[in-house]
Parts: sequence; C-alpha cells; structure tokens
Amino acid sequence: MTDTPPPEAPAPQPARRSNDELRLALSRVRTEVGKAVVGQDGAVSGLLVALLARGHVLLEGVPGVAKTLLVRALAATLSLDTKRVQFTPDLMPGDVTGSLVYDGRTGEFEFRSGPVFTNILLADEINRTPPKTQSALLEAMEERQVSVDGVSRRLPDPFLVAATMNPIEYEGTYTLPEAQLDRFLLKLTLDVPGRDAEIAVLVRHAAGFDPRNLAAAGVTPVLSAEVLHEAQAAVAAVQATPDVLAYAVDLARATRQSPSVKLGVSPRGTTALLAAAKAWAWLNGFDWITPDHVQAMTLPVLRHRIQLRPEAELEGVSVDTILRGILAQVQVPI
Repeated sequence: MTDTPPPEAPAPQPARRSNDELRLALSRVRTEVGKAVVGQDGAVSGLLVALLARGHVLLEGVPGVAKTLLVRALAATLSLDTKRVQFTPDLMPGDVTGSLVYDGRTGEFEFRSGPVFTNILLADEINRTPPKTQSALLEAMEERQVSVDGVSRRLPDPFLVAATMNPIEYEGTYTLPEAQLDRFLLKLTLDVPGRDAEIAVLVRHAAGFDPRNLAAAGVTPVLSAEVLHEAQAAVAAVQATPDVLAYAVDLARATRQSPSVKLGVSPRGTTALLAAAKAWAWLNGFDWITPDHVQAMTLPVLRHRIQLRPEAELEGVSVDTILRGILAQVQVPI
C-alpha cells in the first residue's frame, strides 16, 4: 500500500490591519503631503475621501494655489503608478486612452495603452481640451475600463482622476459637459492661502524648496495599494441609519425645488453624497454616519451637480450659497 502524502497546509493569510492602524496610515499621507503643500488642508482631506470612496476629484482654483503640486505630492506618498496629461486644444482621445498601432514586423495592429492606464491620472487644465477628448475619460471614470476597436480593457485598481481647472480664465477653454461633471465625486475649491500660510510657503522656498523635486523635500511613499484596499473595504462597511439616508435624500430633493435652480441633484449625486459621508465618517473614527458627516460633504459633493437659472446667475447667486441655505432649512434627524 502506497502512502499518500498529506495535503499541503494552506499558506497563512496575513492578519488584517485594524481600523486604527489603517487610519494611522492615512494620517501619514497627510503628513507627507504637508511637506510640499501649505494651507490646503481641506483639499488634502478631500483627496483622501476620494481615494477611500473610489471616486474622482475636480480641483478648481486660480493659478498658483498649488493644484498640480497637491496631486503630485499625493501621488508621491503612494506606492502607485501615476501619470500626468496636460490637456490642450489639439489633444486627441487616443492620446489619453491609447490606440491601435500597426506593427510592420508582425503585420498586425497592436494596442498601445495611453496615460489613462495608471493608478492616479493628473488631468491638468481639463477644460482646455475639446468635448470629444473630454468625453474619452467618461468610460474610464465610470466603468474603470477603456474600449478601443470593440475591445474593453480594464484599468488598474485603484484608479483616480484628479483634474484641475482654472475658474477665471475662459479664453480657449471648453465647458465641461454635465455628464462628465457628474462623474466627479468631489469638486474642491482651492483658495489663496492666508497670510501665515503664504509666509510659510516663502520660508520654504527661501530655504531651497523645489516643487519640481518632491524627493528632495522629503516626500516619501507611505501607503501601499494593499493598505489602501483594506481601508476602502473598511469604509464600505460603515453603516447608515434610515433617518440619515432620508436626510441625504431630503437635501438632494431640496436642490430640485429651489426657485434659483434649473437642474438639481440627480440620484447619482445622492449616492455620491452617501459614499463621501461614509469615507469622512471613517476617517474621523466612526463606524456609522451622522448628519454632521453628511453636512460636511454636502458642498464638495453637490456643488458641481447643480445648474442655476440665468436670472439667479445675473443676480450673483452662487451654488454654495444655495446649498448653505438648504442645509439651514432641511430638518436634521435627531
């Protein structure tokens, strides 16, 4: 009788990190980004929320407030692949997604991937390219895939698009279509930093800080894809009571009923508000969502999903003002 060897024991699985360990890893990202960017703490928090909620971010601000530097610094803190595309009027869709190229040696067409095949895509000045090229990102942002010549190709995971936009310069720009704006989880506005923060920026530059050399500034990778995936799973497990869910819906419905609004928030916006609130709650040490978390995410999640009536724009009414009024009027669950 031949002895059969005993079955091999399964390889031990690495122990999952606790929520506190995962939050500590995310806090290190904030610290590393702070080595390069000063005075934009809210935008850093927004980028972390987007990473955890598997969403995309639109960064809007005047030139010189560190929009591009912020994304580059975030990418430098992650052990992930990152690429940058400078959007220009002559940029073609294939320059972003990739295209089929004829190989003379084999006599066949082969696909050469574009810069969208990365973990973090910095789309710089996205509104400077025509709508046809802007729409090339739609499938990538929503479906996490690119279709070329009838073949769908999956994008890496995680995948985040961080797009920058200048709100005051309109010459040579193209308005982003509503369908694409709706694909961004958050729209973050970067203001000019305060006096103390601006002094701190000059102090760093006087000491030799070079924004083109983040490694010399001491920015190092502190977060791996594995840890990020665990944190994303922890965020997905955050709970919400029926009252809080109803509160989020009431906020969205109030935007549709405002007399100053032509187009209110869609149901996609409501689900985005829930996803962002879950990420913000988890970052702050909660395993459940409170109305405060929903309120904190209302402006960045909803401000780009609303169209004002022309008469409201002429009167100088802003979307943020309308949203603040709605937050003050809609009853908060106790």
